[in-house]
Amino acid sequence: MAPVESEEKAQDHRVRVGALRREKTRLRLLQSALAVVADKGIDAAVIDDFIAAAGVARGTFYNHFRTTGELLFALATAMSDEVLQIVDPLVLHLDDPVERFATGTRLYMQMALRYPLWGRFITQAGTRIATRGQLIDVYLMRDLEQAMAGRRLAVDDVRVARDLVLGAIFYGIETMLTEPTRAHHAEQLVRCVLAGLGLPAAEAGRIASMPLEIPGAVQGPIFSGLQAGTRRPAAPRGAAEE
Repeated sequence: MAPVESEEKAQDHRVRVGALRREKTRLRLLQSALAVVADKGIDAAVIDDFIAAAGVARGTFYNHFRTTGELLFALATAMSDEVLQIVDPLVLHLDDPVERFATGTRLYMQMALRYPLWGRFITQAGTRIATRGQLIDVYLMRDLEQAMAGRRLAVDDVRVARDLVLGAIFYGIETMLTEPTRAHHAEQLVRCVLAGLGLPAAEAGRIASMPLEIPGAVQGPIFSGLQAGTRRPAAPRGAAEE
């Protein structure tokens, strides 16, 4: 092998190893941040808490996140994406886009009840995790745009429909986790949202009460340390990579 070719391969290897190490450290920061949030809450935690929990140097933290707010935003979106990777495949077989986003909304809300620590966290993070381009926005806009193209909804702007659905999701999750609610709160909420989007009452009621396929456990790298119904995640194992 020529010296130049050998050096290029060695350089490629170093780049790959460095990228893997960086990603491993970032994941550890996110996993540790979940434990910090569980202990102190999203408002009381400070950067030193996250650094200590992850076992990294301050400089290492800043190599990945500029602020604690940026870390928490990344954690919220990553966990939301892990849930959606379970939920979305369960609705893709539905031909009607209204049935897809209504059923997906109910499943997403039910997952927040199954994992109450995550549910409380995302309601504190709020709709920032649904900013344009995030997975929840991509999936919801996909279905809403198809529904509007098929004249299934009586709204003039898809963003109005999106805001109605997202508001219902996050406020609904917070209500179910913090207040006494009737059975089928999510279904009643979705029924009202569908009626507000222009569906006849009978159809809105039918879609909001469609049978749900029970999702499996979330197996993503962050949720892997969080058992259903748990209040406290397991601490990530292994030494942190700087």
